[in-house]
Order: sequence, then C-alpha cells, then structure tokens
Amino acid sequence: MRRTRSLFRILAAMTVAAGLSLAAVDPAAASPVSQNGQLKVCGLKLCNAQGKPVQLRGMSTHGLQWYSQCVNDASLNVLANEWRADVLRISMYVQEGGYETDPAGFTAKVHDYIEKATARGMYAIVDWHMLSPGDPNVNLARAKTFFREIAARHRNKTNILYEIANEPSGVHWSAIKSYADQLIPVIRAQDPDGVVLVGTEDWSSLGASGDGQGVSRILANPVNAGNVMYTFHFYAASHDDWYLDTLRDAVGKLPVFVTEFGTQEYTGDGPNDFARSQRYLDLLAEHKVSWVNWNFSDDMRSGAVFTEGTCAAGAYSGTARLKPAGAWIRERLRS
Repeated sequence: MRRTRSLFRILAAMTVAAGLSLAAVDPAAASPVSQNGQLKVCGLKLCNAQGKPVQLRGMSTHGLQWYSQCVNDASLNVLANEWRADVLRISMYVQEGGYETDPAGFTAKVHDYIEKATARGMYAIVDWHMLSPGDPNVNLARAKTFFREIAARHRNKTNILYEIANEPSGVHWSAIKSYADQLIPVIRAQDPDGVVLVGTEDWSSLGASGDGQGVSRILANPVNAGNVMYTFHFYAASHDDWYLDTLRDAVGKLPVFVTEFGTQEYTGDGPNDFARSQRYLDLLAEHKVSWVNWNFSDDMRSGAVFTEGTCAAGAYSGTARLKPAGAWIRERLRS
C-alpha cells in the first residue's frame, strides 16, 4: 500500500515543479481503497478484492459526543496523507451522552465521517461503541435501526466495515453470538458484502480478561454468517503476556481484527509501554492482522495522540503537537 502512495507524492512534486495544478493529479488513485477494493474474509485473513491478504493500519476517533471537533477535513488530510493511515474507526458511543440521546444527529454525524473517509480513500469502521451496559442485547433494537440506516445509505461503497459491539462484558459468548445472529441479517439485507466485526467476551479480549476460554467457545459455536471477523482489544501497559499469548493462539484459529489498542493502561491513560506494544505489533504484522489505535484526539489522557488544545488550534501537521504515544504510532503508520 505504501509504495504506490510514495509514487503519488513523487508525481505530485514533479507536477508542482512543472508549474501544473495539483488538481490534475488524483490522490484517490493511490489510496488504500482504490488499490484493494471491497474487502472480504478469506480463511483466517482479511483479503482484498483480488483475494490477497492485507493488513489495515489506522486510527480510531474518540467518542463523537466529546471530540468530534478533532475530526475534520484538515485533521483527516493529515491522517490520510501524512500519517498514511489505511482506515478510520468512527467511534460512536451508544450511551454516555451518545446515540441514545440523539439518534438522528449521531447517525448524520457518522454519515458525514464516512463520506470524509471515502473522499480520502480510507476504509471506515463504523463502531457501535457499546460499553456500559456490557450486554449488547440491551441495545439490539437501537443497533438494528442504526445499522439499517448506515448500510442502506452506503451499500454501494466498497470501504465500509461494521463493528457491531465494541466491548461486551459481563455476558457469555452465547449472548454475544445471539446478538450478532440477529443483527447481521439486518446489515446483509442492505449490504451483502461488507465485513462485519464482532466483539468478543470480556471487553473484546477473546476471554483473556475472564477464564481464558473465549477462543474455544467461539470455535465451538461461531457466528452464523460469512465475511465475519472477531475483535481483540489490548492496552500494552496493562495487558501482559497472558493476553499476548491469547492473541497468538487466536490468530492461528480465527479471523481476528484488532479494532482498538493503546500503548498505555486500559484506562487510556498512564505510562506507555512501547516495548510490549511493539511485541504486539510484530505479532500482528507476522500474521497480517489489521489494527486501529486509540485515539485520534487531544484528550488530556496519554492515549490521545495530540496535546491538549491541538484541535482548537487546527495544528495537526508535523510532530510538534504530538504526545509520546502520538509520535510513536505516527512513525509506525508511516513505516
């Protein structure tokens, strides 16, 4: 994915040197979506339209009810072109002042961010960010309404992935599977091709934060649909080798997508553990498992990539306004 984009930058520089307009060069021609098209699950891998395994790497927004001011044309231009991200995760909380307070307003906001990601040739993960309560079935009716509207509007796009339950907790796999089996047909009725990302037990830890049997339960009773992947979340300063070993076991048995991780503690705050983070990323690279980092905002916590006040200043480019975690993840996206 990177080589073609580098060629675009060279072409753009030559165009400027020749005194021609950059408008004559189409950046979408070098984008992740234009190169890979409609994604699909082939075996244990995420594959492009030609059936070749791909690894998406990108960033998640913070909750849209708090930090939507950080998601705009300027910041997304930097994310797509300077950071070279392949995917934007649009994190829409259901509770905590989110979707349930204004379904129409939050749906419109997600529509807008999908269009912004699409215009920049990035994939978009639509994240139904249920967190508390931990049982996704509590929000099943809302989820059906929301995903029906999202899938119907964007059914002809090739860059949409549906993350239907952020971090289930306090419920067994059977409850999560029941939720997925009822919701996925609603999405498939509108968009038969989009990849669906299903949350897993114990805050999408594949059961590592519980009894450690989450992978075996999924294998014994998988979701009743194709083109599905199972999510894993980790925060490197909190989640030690037990979690890493759980992930290592899972990637050899299940199609896995890491839709959220941080280099710090599970709160999204505290000290960074870059050494363990790199061990996770090395494993993901080895198995071509896609990942998304939390989060693309200027929240006060250490997990937000920008220093406080960056979004109000609109100063996204370069590294001067990045926290240590931001500089670290930017470097890995660009590599």
